[in-house]
Amino acid sequence: MDERYTPILSDEERAALRAQRAERRKAAQQARRRRQLRQLLPVGGLLLVLVVLLAGWATHRTEKEPEPEPEAPAAAAFTEITPPEPKPLWVPVETADTVRLDDALPSTYAVVIDRASGSIIAEKSSDTVISPASMTKIMTLLVAAENLKSLDDTAAITIDITDYCFVNDCSVVGYELGEVATVRELLYGTILPSGADAALALAIYVAGSHEAFVELMNQKAEELGIADTTHFTNCVGLYDEAHHCTVRDMAVILNAAMENELCREVLNARTYETAPTPEHPDGQILSNWFLRRIEDKDTGDVEVIGAKTGYVMQSGSCAASCGRDSDGNEYICVTGNAYSSWRAIYDHVELYKNYCN
Repeated sequence: MDERYTPILSDEERAALRAQRAERRKAAQQARRRRQLRQLLPVGGLLLVLVVLLAGWATHRTEKEPEPEPEAPAAAAFTEITPPEPKPLWVPVETADTVRLDDALPSTYAVVIDRASGSIIAEKSSDTVISPASMTKIMTLLVAAENLKSLDDTAAITIDITDYCFVNDCSVVGYELGEVATVRELLYGTILPSGADAALALAIYVAGSHEAFVELMNQKAEELGIADTTHFTNCVGLYDEAHHCTVRDMAVILNAAMENELCREVLNARTYETAPTPEHPDGQILSNWFLRRIEDKDTGDVEVIGAKTGYVMQSGSCAASCGRDSDGNEYICVTGNAYSSWRAIYDHVELYKNYCN
């Protein structure tokens, strides 16, 4: 992905692929939009009430006498500032109470961790190296959030991005060639619909190229202390023998993302509506499939507050999520190699209900 890029598809091939993808997406998007708008209508009424109340509060505040500004403190004598010590690594640790999960849990790999202590509550082959598939995009989100300049900056969808997505049959937001999106929308597009087009646009915006961004991802893995078993070759999760981690490593990555306010907001979003563009005059409604389908399941006292799924043939269906109980305790749950996306959801349901209550 550089200035010397040569298109690998003819205009006719690209048009045919785009038309096929558009047909598949159109019916699904129309049904999803109707369903989501019905859900959003009650929220719109509540927001209107809040706006009215806030307007009245602001008027009341302006009628008060302005408070005197505090006097500036006297200049302090110069003292040498000691740089803060590096933040200790969050390292999952097995304890005498760690449960060894067996084949009763269909996922081949799993780990459940108490965020506060780092104690591993339950695990199953959690230190085995696997392909993380699109769970990779949690690291993409984290690296982008830590390196972006402004959420209102924009990035264009270039031909190397669209060709990469077509050739590798990536999941996408559905941006058209030349379409422009804000960085904020690209963050949501990377996670909610697992859009490779959004992830690649973010990578190029942040680092200048996909390759340079992947270097930042691997530097972050070193910073998190997981570089011995984690390595990335792309920012979207395509299978590669050199693209790997363990479910414990992915738990470390998700924990770091949940510590970042912006990442936490994105991972917690059920839906997000993009702004209108010439290519999409009505905008697009993005949806986190995992969050919207686990929220009505019996996870006991735990509410899932962030999640990202993944799938490639070599990894099966996998998922990483964060849950919080009614006392505010938070947990990280990561599973790999379930036989279906629904199975991955139900494995998280069982793990939260049985080990986090």
